[in-house]
Amino acid sequence: MRTSPAPTSLALAERLNVQAVVATIAATQDLSPRLREVVLSGAAVVAGQAGNDVMVVVGDGESRTNRRYSVRSVDTVADTITLWIATNHEGPGATWATTAEVGDQVDLVGPRGKITLDPLADWHLFIGDVTALASFYRMAEAIEVPGKAIFIVEVDHMEDAVTAAFDEGLGVTGIFVERRGRDYHDPAGALAGLSAFDFPEHEGHAYVFAEFNVVKAVVTALRDRGLSDEQINTKAFYRTGRANATNGEPVKD
Repeated sequence: MRTSPAPTSLALAERLNVQAVVATIAATQDLSPRLREVVLSGAAVVAGQAGNDVMVVVGDGESRTNRRYSVRSVDTVADTITLWIATNHEGPGATWATTAEVGDQVDLVGPRGKITLDPLADWHLFIGDVTALASFYRMAEAIEVPGKAIFIVEVDHMEDAVTAAFDEGLGVTGIFVERRGRDYHDPAGALAGLSAFDFPEHEGHAYVFAEFNVVKAVVTALRDRGLSDEQINTKAFYRTGRANATNGEPVKD
């Protein structure tokens, strides 16, 4: 059993001014046909705040690459973090998530990401697809009550509409939109969900975590609805037709 991360992981953590650890898979389960949960022990130190993610170093030797996944939850007592990983595509991260077994080890680097919950917002709008559920739910759990969380999430099939329990003092609205064969870069589903409700009163903040092109289209729609750029945070998790780069992020050119 390894006790120290690979030299490349340590060097990456030092460059990013974060930490690298060797985590051990404690449990796995399928939450839906296209969403898998992976629980990692020895990893709480890299969990960061709600909205942060971790870099998972997958593969061996020259084939090692990095994939970033939002943290769904952290248990500091048990020293574990939980990831929800979409497996509706082919890629090194999805392969790792579906084949990993209890007792396997993996290097983690983190925490990563700069987007956290806006503490001044009265309501929070989360727009994305199944890849964003982990981040959305963890962020919503951090909202102080009384507050409002609105979820607009596109799923391949309704069986992927995995829900979560929240503080009963939190006002929650959930809109799941079935993809119905649309391409992942097609924003029609997210835009339809957005048009299905009126913004609450007072000040809000939107978090758009989705496919690269969908993010751009939704941001335009939010601006048209009156939100300023300061009220919108975005994170493109992937880009249709182009594999994520070795840093775990989609190519943006």
